[in-house]
Amino acid sequence: MLEFLTLFMLVIDATFRVATPLVFAALAGLFAERSGVVDIGLEGKMLGAAFAAAAAAAVSGSVWVGLGAGIATSVALAMIHAFASVTHNGNQVVTGMALNILVAGLGPTLALAWFRMAGQTPLLADDARFTAVTLPFVETLAEVPALGFVYTEVISGHRLLVYVAAAMVPLTYWVIYRTRFGLRLRAVGENPEAVDTAGISVAGMRYRALFITGVLCGFAGAYLSTAQNASFIRDMTAGQGYLALAALIFGKWRPLPTLLACLLFAFADAVQARLQGVDVPLIGVIPVVFIQALPYVLTVLLLAGFVGRAIAPRASGMAYIKER
Repeated sequence: MLEFLTLFMLVIDATFRVATPLVFAALAGLFAERSGVVDIGLEGKMLGAAFAAAAAAAVSGSVWVGLGAGIATSVALAMIHAFASVTHNGNQVVTGMALNILVAGLGPTLALAWFRMAGQTPLLADDARFTAVTLPFVETLAEVPALGFVYTEVISGHRLLVYVAAAMVPLTYWVIYRTRFGLRLRAVGENPEAVDTAGISVAGMRYRALFITGVLCGFAGAYLSTAQNASFIRDMTAGQGYLALAALIFGKWRPLPTLLACLLFAFADAVQARLQGVDVPLIGVIPVVFIQALPYVLTVLLLAGFVGRAIAPRASGMAYIKER
C-alpha cells in the first residue's frame, strides 16, 4: 500500500510538470476566444517560442534572455495572426493553421542553418535553463509524516514556470471576471456590434487579447525547451497546442474548469509514461504505441461526450466588419 501511494504521488508530481505548458497555452486560448478569435495557432506559437528561447539561451548563456526571446517571438506570431484575421478579416482557422505549418518548418530549418544541427539546438548548460526551486521550510517539514513527503516531493522542487502557471489561473479569473478589460473582452466575444456602438474598438480589444495570448504561449514554449527539456527539437510540442485547445473547450472557456481539464490530460500523459514496459496480468506488455496514444484517446472521448454541451462565445470565429 505504501509503495502504491508513493508511486501515485510521483505520478501527481509528474502531472504538475506536464500540465504546465498546457495551462499556459489553454489560458492563452481563453483570452483569444473570449475576444471572438479562434486560435488554432497555439501550437505554432508554442513551437516558435520554444525554438527562440532555446536558441537565445544557447547563444547568450542566460535563461532570462531565452525567455524574453520566446515571448517576443510568440507575440510576433500572435500579431501576424491578428493582422490577418482582425485587420483583414481573414479566416481565423486557416490563419492559425498557416502559422502552425510555417513554424513547424522554419524552426528546424533555422536550427540547421545557425547551429549545423539537424532540426535542434545545442544542449543548454544549467545557467541557461530554469532549475528546480526549493520552497521554504522543506528541511523542517521533511520530518513530518505524509505531509512532509507531499510538500518536499510533490509541491517543492519544480521549475519556476510551474509556479507561475499555477498563479496565472487565479490571475486570469480576476482579469476576465473582475476588471473593466475583462468585461469588455467578454462583450467583444459575445456581441461586438454592441461594443462598437458603445465607442469601444473591437479590433483594438482583439489585438490586446492576442497580445496576451502571445505572452502566455511564449511562457509555454520557453518552458518546453528551457525547463522541461534542455534544447529545442523538431515538433517538440507534439500536439500540446491542440490538447490545450481541447482542454479549453472541455472547460467551457472558464479558467478553473480549463485547469482541471489540463491536469486530467497531463495525468493521462504521466500515467502512460509509467505504463510503458509494464507487464499487465493476463494481458502482457502493452505495445508502447498504444500507451502513448492514451492522452489523445482520452481527449477524443471527452470531447465526443461533452463538446456538444459547451457553448462557445457567440462571436467566436466571426470577423467583425465595422459599418460605415
